[in-house]
Amino acid sequence: MKIDHTLPLEYSTEENNLKILGFWIFLGAEIALFSTLFAVYFTLEHRIGSGPSGQEIFQLFPVMIETIVLLTSSFTIGLGIHAMRLGNKKAMLTFFIITLLLGLGFLSVEIFEFVMYVHEGATIQTSGFLSSLFTLLGTHGAHVTFGLFWGLAILIQVAKDGFNSKTSNKAFIFSLYWHFLDVVWIFIFSFVYLKGMM
Repeated sequence: MKIDHTLPLEYSTEENNLKILGFWIFLGAEIALFSTLFAVYFTLEHRIGSGPSGQEIFQLFPVMIETIVLLTSSFTIGLGIHAMRLGNKKAMLTFFIITLLLGLGFLSVEIFEFVMYVHEGATIQTSGFLSSLFTLLGTHGAHVTFGLFWGLAILIQVAKDGFNSKTSNKAFIFSLYWHFLDVVWIFIFSFVYLKGMM
């Protein structure tokens, strides 16, 4: 395996480059998945039946908390990758831990929000609007949950093995995944919550 020392570790081998390319292709499939979920949501958005509308159940405070927490985690994962490129293992691990804690905070608020909806009679069976909403939010939340376990596995590997072409490549690919989840959330925040509150 030939390593190019002029490039960052995550790009330093041909195999690493192919893995990053493959992950971008995977993200293309994820874009198709979320585009479909958004299309279903926009189709069913006004099919509330006898259930509440978005205007009745959406509350700005928890949504703003979720947004601030997740966007901050995007910043901290970026700092983690920067620290990795500088060879600062302690800083990288610290920023990854902060990122995962912020992700956990996001999930906690989202679960609280779901419980709040159910107490108001808004369940996945209530209407087409709510079934599409819970499916969209739940799919994003499931991706965040998976990301927490994935990120934890990378933390353990880097703590144990340090920085090498494999651990750096894995950490970088994970950061792409995490940034993708943040971009999806910006669309959810803008076109589901803010639009629904109007």
